[in-house]
Amino acid sequence: MSVLSKPYMHDEAAAFAHVESIIWPEGPVCPHCGVVDRAYRLTGVRSKPSKKNPEGVERHGLWKCRECRKQFTVRKGTIFEESHIPMHKWLQAIHLMVSSKKGISAHQLHRVLEITHKSAWFMAHRIRECMRDGALSPFGGNGGAVEVDETFIGKEPGVTKAKNARGGAHKMKVLTLVDRDTKRAKSVVVDDLKKSTLVPILRENIAKEAFVLTDEARQYQGLVASPDFSGHDWVNHSAGEYVRREDREVHTNTVEGFYSIFKRGMKGVYQHCAKKHLHRYAAEFDFRYNNRSANGVEDVERGEIALRAVVGKRLTYQGPN
Repeated sequence: MSVLSKPYMHDEAAAFAHVESIIWPEGPVCPHCGVVDRAYRLTGVRSKPSKKNPEGVERHGLWKCRECRKQFTVRKGTIFEESHIPMHKWLQAIHLMVSSKKGISAHQLHRVLEITHKSAWFMAHRIRECMRDGALSPFGGNGGAVEVDETFIGKEPGVTKAKNARGGAHKMKVLTLVDRDTKRAKSVVVDDLKKSTLVPILRENIAKEAFVLTDEARQYQGLVASPDFSGHDWVNHSAGEYVRREDREVHTNTVEGFYSIFKRGMKGVYQHCAKKHLHRYAAEFDFRYNNRSANGVEDVERGEIALRAVVGKRLTYQGPN
C-alpha cells in the first residue's frame, strides 16, 4: 500500500496520533513545564465559531498537563506551531519532499495539497528548516577520505557579470564536503572561494586524521603541508585528470555526483533561489543524500527522521526566531 494511502495522510485525528508517536515515544511532553507523560487528552473541544465555521471545528490532539494545568498540542514548539494547515497535509508535504530526489516546487505542493502558493512556499521552508543538521560530527574521524569541492548556483545579488567573463564570480557559491566512509555530505554557502574563507570551514568540519581530496584549485594547494589533516591530494581537472591512474582512490567523483543531483534540482525544479534562502535548499539536498537508499534509509523512515527533527525549529515568515 502506498504511504500516501495510509490513514494518517488523510484523517486529522490519525495524523496527530502518528506525529505524537514519533515525537513523544515516552508519552506526551508538556512544552510549558517539561513534564513527561503527566497529561490527559481533551476530547470534544471545538474552536470558536467563525463565519467560515459557525459551529467551530474540532480541536484534534489537545492535551492538558496535570502539573501546570496548561493545554497544549504536539504542534507547540515545532515547525507546525501557529499553522492553520491541517496536520495530515503537513505529513503529505513532508513525504513528498523527502521522497523527491531532486525536490518538489512550491507550485507543485500548492496544486497537490490544494493550499495557496504562499502557504506551500512557507511550508516547504519550514520543512527544510527541520532538515538542517548542525550536529554532524567532523568528517573523516576514522582516518578516511573526505572529498571537497565547490559549485556555483544562480546569481550573486548585486554582482554583474562582466562582458566575456568566465567562471562563477557573478554566481552564488556553495562548498560541499563528502565523507566517503559514512557517505554523508555537508554543504555550506560561502561569500567567496578565497583560501581565507574556505580553510576555516574545512578545519571546523573535517577531523585532523582525515585525508582530504580536492581538485587543483589554488585555494586548496596549501593543505598539502598543513598540520590540520593527515594528508591532501588532488586531481587536475584542467589537464583532463579525473581519477589518478596510479591510485584510483584519488578523485572527487563522489562530491561531483552529489552536485549532479543538487544542480539539476536547483535549476530544473526550483529555478530561482534568493541567497538568504540558499542554505535551506542546500540542507534539503544534504538531508536526502545523507538518508538515501544507499545508506539503508527508505522513504517512510526518511520521513520519520524529518519528523523527529521538527521540535525546537520554529520559523516565522520574517525569519527564524
